[in-house]
Amino acid sequence: MPLGSLFDTRFFVEYFYSSDSEFLRRLKEDLRTVGDRRVSVVTIHEIYRIDLEREGREVARLRSETIRRDFEVVEMGYEVAVRSAELRRGHRVPMADSVIAATALLHGCAVVSDDPHFRGMEGLRTRWYS
Repeated sequence: MPLGSLFDTRFFVEYFYSSDSEFLRRLKEDLRTVGDRRVSVVTIHEIYRIDLEREGREVARLRSETIRRDFEVVEMGYEVAVRSAELRRGHRVPMADSVIAATALLHGCAVVSDDPHFRGMEGLRTRWYS
């Protein structure tokens, strides 16, 4: 598995909510092999919101703290903001996805996601568990 992976919200939704035990096993196995695990602050926001709605504040806090402990959280600075705006304009994708894509591009990471919004972005590498 490549070093330098930026884990998208889709990874965590599957990790926390998948009912497919074999798929979940593969996610966990892969996660152990990745040396440089990163996550965007936007993904933290999205997962916290999803957990808050589905499970409540305590689970949302626990999971977001676990992610913060086990992943390098990449903040959104000026370069990410500008690159994100360019990607959003050129590809007509949601802001969250453009921020995640810009973060991955600027940090040389592959995005771990099966989200179709990432397809066709020049230079952006993605990977998933098909």
